[in-house]
Amino acid sequence: MMDIWSQLLQGFATAGTPVNLLWAFVGCALGTAVGVLPGIGPATAVAMLLPITAQVEATASMIFFAGIYYGAMYGGSTTSILLNTPGETASMVTAMEGNKMAKSGRAGAALATAAIGSFVAGTFATIFVTLFAPIVAEYAVKLGPPEYFCLMLLAFTTVSAVLGQSTVRGLTALFVGLALGLIGMDQITGQARYTGNVPELIDGVEIVLVAVGLFAVAEALHAVLFEGRLVESENKMSRVSMTLGDWRRSVPAWLRGTAIGAPFGCIPAGGTEIPTFLSYATEKKLAKGANQAEFGNKGAIEGVAGPEAANNATVTTALIPLLTLGIPVSNTTAILMGAFQNYGIQPGPQLFTSSSALVWALIASLYIGNVMLLVLNLPLVGFWVKLLRVPKPQLYAGILIFATVGAYGMRQSAFDLFLLYAIGILGLVMRRFNFPTAPVVVGMILGPLAEAQLRNAISIGEGSAWVFLQRPMSLTLLLIVASVLVVPHFLKRRQVTQV
Repeated sequence: MMDIWSQLLQGFATAGTPVNLLWAFVGCALGTAVGVLPGIGPATAVAMLLPITAQVEATASMIFFAGIYYGAMYGGSTTSILLNTPGETASMVTAMEGNKMAKSGRAGAALATAAIGSFVAGTFATIFVTLFAPIVAEYAVKLGPPEYFCLMLLAFTTVSAVLGQSTVRGLTALFVGLALGLIGMDQITGQARYTGNVPELIDGVEIVLVAVGLFAVAEALHAVLFEGRLVESENKMSRVSMTLGDWRRSVPAWLRGTAIGAPFGCIPAGGTEIPTFLSYATEKKLAKGANQAEFGNKGAIEGVAGPEAANNATVTTALIPLLTLGIPVSNTTAILMGAFQNYGIQPGPQLFTSSSALVWALIASLYIGNVMLLVLNLPLVGFWVKLLRVPKPQLYAGILIFATVGAYGMRQSAFDLFLLYAIGILGLVMRRFNFPTAPVVVGMILGPLAEAQLRNAISIGEGSAWVFLQRPMSLTLLLIVASVLVVPHFLKRRQVTQV
């Protein structure tokens, strides 16, 4: 334990340098802006800015991206409450009660409970990361190739089966990502494969191009081609403060939301939607009398406080599987993993020993960023709302220009631009037909790693696949994978027969 605190103090010393503080502040400010602007989201912003990893030092860059990542979660609540326009899917639940509170003249209280709840949950979840990430990393070192392959198989299955409306669509998106990940040089034999004799593909498809194409380009094209221009009227701002009664109702909701959200971040269960809805359902069930009557009518403050806390706790603890196991559990963590790889750093159990200074500076920056976001969000709400007046055509044109310049700047290759827009059109088609995009990125990043672990596992088993069933941990993981695929269909069929 003393070792953890001494490393955390060293992390604060690194994260507290003027340059890193500036990167944290810029990341938090940009993240809040991204959260406020509907439809962009942290995954798009981080993908669009990935090319800066060629110029900026690794620690500063990761602190910057982390700021965007959780800053967007704060910003999303502002538009959900004032305009009923969630900037992020995680803010959908906040919009349900928050907007009703705003319409009944309590926008200030809703914004205050969202911001303070985010701060409370973010701080508790960061303490959770500080205490448990090193322990998880310690045990993860003991896993062999069979366990690692099964763990990645679990990540593939849960991200594909849970995200999106259909398991088939999720798995299709995953196979697209796995196919992209196989392009390039074979890790073991050194043979070029699936390159179509294109020299630019010998090193594989750049993760930056896939991330920018699937998120930034596809988002901009979808907005331009298919989305309407209707914007809800803005609700009148009231003073951003809470009464004593609001505090009494909010504090337990924040703590319950944190308790629900924190474990969900650690498992590959498909982002923040499940814990935020669970938190909302819990608050609605626990409310009594007049408080319960406010749900769906005037707007209940617990319905904002709980889901916002759950959302931020999930986002923060999602860094545990990323840093300790090298497994991303959401769109943004998948792109963050791509950023690590751009620096030649492989997230996983060895990260806490091989890049200890970077990891602890990143964890320390979460504490600093949380305070920065509270300062940025409570007094400056009026300023963030003004961002919504940026005309949509100029906003999306700017995103396309930024994405194009960033992608071209990596290798000065015209082929990269063609590939970027081909991936962008693929992302547009996927969005149009409700195919989730996260499995593509997860499949592409983890695919080559899973392939290497599979080959190592088979060689340990002397050519036999029985090695996966002979080891208790890998067998347990395979049973969990099977249950993730089978149980939901069994429950659905059972419901139909009962009806």
